[in-house]
Amino acid sequence: QVQLVESGGGLVQAGDSLRLSCAASGRTFSNIAMGWFRRAPGKEREFVTAISGRGSNTGYADSVKGRFTISRDNAKNTVYLQMNSLKPEDTAVYYCAAKYSSWRDPYYRVGEYDYWGQGTQVTVSS
Repeated sequence: QVQLVESGGGLVQAGDSLRLSCAASGRTFSNIAMGWFRRAPGKEREFVTAISGRGSNTGYADSVKGRFTISRDNAKNTVYLQMNSLKPEDTAVYYCAAKYSSWRDPYYRVGEYDYWGQGTQVTVSS
């Protein structure tokens, strides 16, 4: 059982930055793989980025490479999403997700995760 709470969303202008946080329950956060997904109005939930439970290896959707960075602080049981050079098409509800895993590979699919946060709204105006 993992409980996730996202925070840090808001309304920004194109080109601005935001940092999202996701606080997770549990003693062994280093053994939990984490991911960020987003859902724009009228669209399906899509992969944004992920980080593995072992080795902190990362992966990114092509749409955010070079602009977004995922990181984790195991002492605080928290994963972060640094979002730079935001575009209007980044507007969405952002969700963090968790899966118990000690593997070095991240997970990229919605169906691979077992736990989800409630989401935080990011709105980017043009």
